[in-house]
Amino acid sequence: MLKVENLTKRFFSGTPNELTAIAGLNFELSEDEFLTVIGSNGAGKTTLLNLIAGKMFPTKGKIFLDGQEVTRVAEHLRAKLVGRVFQEPGLGTASGMTVAQNLVLALNKGHKNLRIGVNRERRKLFKEELSRLELGLENRLNERVVHLSGGQRQALAVLMATLTMPKILLLDEHTASLDPKNASKILEITERLVSEKQLTTIMVTHDMNQAIDLGNRLVMLHRGTSVCDVGKQRKRELTVDKLVKLFSEKDIVDDELLLTTH
Repeated sequence: MLKVENLTKRFFSGTPNELTAIAGLNFELSEDEFLTVIGSNGAGKTTLLNLIAGKMFPTKGKIFLDGQEVTRVAEHLRAKLVGRVFQEPGLGTASGMTVAQNLVLALNKGHKNLRIGVNRERRKLFKEELSRLELGLENRLNERVVHLSGGQRQALAVLMATLTMPKILLLDEHTASLDPKNASKILEITERLVSEKQLTTIMVTHDMNQAIDLGNRLVMLHRGTSVCDVGKQRKRELTVDKLVKLFSEKDIVDDELLLTTH
């Protein structure tokens, strides 16, 4: 489903400020696999998602998605293949538009002509999809998104990212800006939609408990490379203490991790 080969991304190349964010990374992600990615600040987590989404291009290496090389395919041309939810709820939704209009945008993602119209058929679909969130948003189709709470906006963003069944779903610390109650709700919604729609998913998180509890594979990034890759069977046996021990064995000290363990 997803394959990256010798993926490298450098910033400010050839200058005294040159920074290698991703360093020769290689890995494959199978269809329906749910990968959680953790690492310290500056480990390359968000850069990796940006490269997969096409927001930036690698310095070298290749990216394959669903058997197609997309290394230098523009972000808007990958939009039909990639769904993404950001840390800030406002980045995944259009605040000045209604809930229904946001969902129309999601349906039209990747198409050249965006027609912002909500017909009877779409309204019925939207009500059905929104009701699955169990937040009452199916009764607020005509309300502008700016009036929704942060948790409601992020739930809408998750629904929008999964509505068209993307080939891969990218979750960039998408609960980090929410309070614990809303974060828990968004994780429950995410896990349910990913499971029901059988979506191949990469979730970046700073929270060790999230990384352990969700998904069926875990990768630890450090200085742009994978230092720990835990498969499904081994992941079931993981605890926070065992995970910290794994990092220690890789000579990564605790204060470099900056990971949340609550």
